[in-house]
Amino acid sequence: MPMPLEGLLVLDWTIWQQGPVCSAMLGDLGADVIKIEQAGSGDPGRYLAAVAGQKGEGRPNWYFEANNRNKKSITLDLKQPDALQVVYDLTSKADIFVQNFRFGVAERLGVGYDTLREINPQLIYASVTGYGPEGPDRAEPSFDHLGLARSGIMNATGEPDMPPLGIAGGIADQMGAVMMAYGILAALMARERHGVGQAVDASHLGSMMWLQGLSLGMLTMTGGAIPRTFRARAFNPLWNHYACGDGKWLALAMLQPDRYWADFARAIGREELVDDERFATMEARAGHTEACVTIIDEALASAPRDEWVRRLKESPGDFIFTIVNDIEDLVDDPQVKANDYIVDVEHPQFGTTAMVGLPVRLRETPGSIRNTAPELGQHTEEILMEVLGYEWDRISELRDKKVL
Repeated sequence: MPMPLEGLLVLDWTIWQQGPVCSAMLGDLGADVIKIEQAGSGDPGRYLAAVAGQKGEGRPNWYFEANNRNKKSITLDLKQPDALQVVYDLTSKADIFVQNFRFGVAERLGVGYDTLREINPQLIYASVTGYGPEGPDRAEPSFDHLGLARSGIMNATGEPDMPPLGIAGGIADQMGAVMMAYGILAALMARERHGVGQAVDASHLGSMMWLQGLSLGMLTMTGGAIPRTFRARAFNPLWNHYACGDGKWLALAMLQPDRYWADFARAIGREELVDDERFATMEARAGHTEACVTIIDEALASAPRDEWVRRLKESPGDFIFTIVNDIEDLVDDPQVKANDYIVDVEHPQFGTTAMVGLPVRLRETPGSIRNTAPELGQHTEEILMEVLGYEWDRISELRDKKVL
């Protein structure tokens, strides 16, 4: 079957994570993605794994591979007019242009939206930044850590007495990329329905605010945000997480606790709690929350997690719970495997390589990981010849001028 974005051409002038992940998502859905990299150096993300002390010899560059699969690479020196002409020629054939440089850089180099839409009025021009396209900080640089900081999420994680907490894994970059891809897909639909190309903007700040939409919605409508909470004083002890006897954790998420309380008390071997007035209702448990959490802590600490999973599944009550994974646990989680959330990809240099799969599945037109990340400039001649129809003499001339 065809893939959803098959036949669309994406020009990817992005670096690091936020922009490259966006275009990788489009590539996963079948778009042809051409990564435009600076001749001689390329995306600095190519070198981050080495700087970060990558573990294991003979392993792929995890950072660049994760962000740049399903792409082809062309190298150009955009400071040269002939290189800009190559970009303009590609733009005339492209559907989407994605960039994540600081505000004003694209315009200064001659690849801003106003310039490229003159070449291709149907172009969707996507810019992903730190703080959005308007306002006093629109030109300020940003990386993932600053997206976490400015959005407030550092003060939404952990418990109330903790300092602001970072989140590992480039979460703000990843979320910005997801929202940028969402915007591009909406713009594609608008172009199909209304015949217009347009500029699309996303940012660390806006994306991470949207991720916290429930807390912000409460704040804007009531004047108070959802607070950090202490695990030991959870308002609803059945919406909490507990350590089992083997040190592994179990998470409960029963939003209607009165419905589950009696059956849960019996399942953990604390039948006496059913008739204990301190815990008879949600309000009562909230008033004695520390005592309630302590009792559940002690009960679950009496057996390993697998035993509690078995008991809760076999007991009446239809409890809502799951295990608390470490990130290392995900690769072997049977639910992850069953849904292809991690898949094996054949890497031309490193052989079978496990990669994060697609987070959504389209039954009739599924996406896929077809190619690993390209080497720097790997497809330069191929793109110039097959996409633009350049003759070899023209390519040689550009090489002699160090445009390529």
